[in-house]
Amino acid sequence: MTGPAADLIWLARGRGRAQQFSYNLGVNLLDSMPILLIPGLGGSPRIYGPVEAALWAYGPVTIANHVRDDNMGAIARRILAEAPPRFALAGHSMGGYIAFEIMRQAPDRVARLALINTQARPDSPEAKQRRTALIARIKAGGYRDVLDELFPGFVHPSRHGDAALRQLVHDMGEDVGADAFVGQLTAIMARPDSRPTLANIRCPTLVLTGDTDNTLSNTLSVEMAEGIRAAKLVVIPDCGHLPQPEKPRETADALTAWLRNA
Repeated sequence: MTGPAADLIWLARGRGRAQQFSYNLGVNLLDSMPILLIPGLGGSPRIYGPVEAALWAYGPVTIANHVRDDNMGAIARRILAEAPPRFALAGHSMGGYIAFEIMRQAPDRVARLALINTQARPDSPEAKQRRTALIARIKAGGYRDVLDELFPGFVHPSRHGDAALRQLVHDMGEDVGADAFVGQLTAIMARPDSRPTLANIRCPTLVLTGDTDNTLSNTLSVEMAEGIRAAKLVVIPDCGHLPQPEKPRETADALTAWLRNA
């Protein structure tokens, strides 16, 4: 496959952390709703690997390519240009920031919205300062060290010693690459405040988080859920910032319920 569709279907290299669940795959994909998933900062299609098979029971799944631009507006426009006319949209972490931008640009194209371990607030001055320092270190050749230092904040404290999860973060970092990671940090720092637009979201919305997210506090998820009409908040126990590989069954259950319920 060549062209825009091939560019949108961003295939990860190497191994992932696949999980097998007994979901019914009898859906007629020709009549189903396409599902568009957006990874987070430094994330690749691997992040959705543990739950992707369960989602296919409800529609064809595509992982958006979010590594080609360094501002949210351009990232969203390129994804929209390649996406189906109407789709269910899920964004994890930075992917949630992109999802908010997609909602600003083309709200009528989004049939359902899932916001996974993300927030509606813009970066604080302190957060921008930290990201600027990360960019300088990455440009100086410290990309792997940056990924190592970020890892403890990505997972529940009980998983700090999980070698497979640490390897997943490094594998995704390799998929993305240092230059694109810098571009993502640049886009994140300049993103707008999405809180004023929460009340405009009318589609069925899932707000999903872990009870121990040490990267983005789950109080930020509560804030989003309270600001979006009829949003459903799900907090996964014993889970950090990466619910897909940390708690794949619980995450798949929440996402499939979101896709299934009117």
